[in-house]
Amino acid sequence: MRTDISRKKIRNAFVEKVEELSGQNLLACYQCGKCSAGCPQADRMDLLPNQVIRLAQLGEQEDLFNCRTIWVCASCMTCNVRCPKGIKIAEVMEAIRQIMLRKRKDHILIEKLSAEERESVPPIALISSFRKSTS
Repeated sequence: MRTDISRKKIRNAFVEKVEELSGQNLLACYQCGKCSAGCPQADRMDLLPNQVIRLAQLGEQEDLFNCRTIWVCASCMTCNVRCPKGIKIAEVMEAIRQIMLRKRKDHILIEKLSAEERESVPPIALISSFRKSTS
């Protein structure tokens, strides 16, 4: 993956919207990784929470929209508690989900999962998905 970094890209409308919705300053994160180290869902994520923050910092909207992590996040707030800078990472995840949902794009429709698939999903993920549902 090649990333072009420019002031225009890292201060684009997407970055500003994430910061507005989350109430967080994305550039405050210095990538210590404590959020990822404590995340109970990390083993189910394709990007770790700190990687989501980095991509958001860089304005990499498409990479974030194509990842599963924002949907796997259970909003348990462990990352918020562990962050030495006080960044509310769960709120950033929610902001990115909200941007996606406003575009009418969702990751999974629970009613389309088979009974076997629903049995294999952690209960907190189902509860979190129901909370995130806009239908």
